[in-house]
Amino acid sequence: MNYSQVTDLYFLEARSRLIDVAAFLDRVERSGGQEDFRLKSFRAALRELTTPGSEKAKKVLMLLSDPTTDPIPQAGGKSACGAWPEFQG
Repeated sequence: MNYSQVTDLYFLEARSRLIDVAAFLDRVERSGGQEDFRLKSFRAALRELTTPGSEKAKKVLMLLSDPTTDPIPQAGGKSACGAWPEFQG
């Protein structure tokens, strides 16, 4: 597909998701408190979206993933948290 076809097909869906992200950030910021590692990772991923270049999806995924390769002896919780707890970005 060319630029126009891709934009025609996916723009409204991406627009909707972007508005969802903005609403999420509004709720978080209104709630007060300190940002934890999840929001720090999330904001780093958002910055990545504005940088020129390709492989944005891969870069965002890596910012939200645990980069370690050694297995852990036991999971720390019952579910995934969506970001790496030791993110320092």
